Amino acid sequence: MVSLTTPVCDFNQPAIDFSLPGTDGQTWTLEKAKGENGLLVMFICNHCPYVKAIQKRLVEDTRILRDEYGINSIAIMSNDPNEYAEDSFENMKAIAEQWQFPFPYVLDETQGVAKAYGAVCTPDFFGYNAELKLQYRGRLDESRKETSPEGVRRDLLKAMMQVAQTGQGPLEQIPSMGCSIKWKA
Repeated sequence: MVSLTTPVCDFNQPAIDFSLPGTDGQTWTLEKAKGENGLLVMFICNHCPYVKAIQKRLVEDTRILRDEYGINSIAIMSNDPNEYAEDSFENMKAIAEQWQFPFPYVLDETQGVAKAYGAVCTPDFFGYNAELKLQYRGRLDESRKETSPEGVRRDLLKAMMQVAQTGQGPLEQIPSMGCSIKWKA
């Protein structure tokens, strides 16, 4: 397992459209996924210990962003499931149901969306404002392979609350860290 950190936020980069199948049986596009005040595009997977460590907070924070701030979220799984069976579409459905994801969980089978976004690891977060211009590319919180204790700064939540209120993300952002995306040969 290779651990990587995400690049610095490229402010105002426009969100890239997609059309991907969701675990809920729907096909999701950028337009369908966005919220009134923005969209959080997340690249996650089922097997990564970095993602597993943040599942509970991810669900809590995305629910707060949706319900209180008008920012929707979408989670994209781009790993090669042939390399990691745990990342299969059937397991994606099970994880989404187990955690009661308050967002669509979609499969990027060709890995084209991850490449277009420049995603490098799981988790990798791209926070967009109402105009779908990039304002955040940082971590969820201090968690790594273990969940951080309660009371730590919730970087992503605070940043996206600011985006909802002002249209702009914080200038200082700490990169996310996670497992490298498992690219097809």
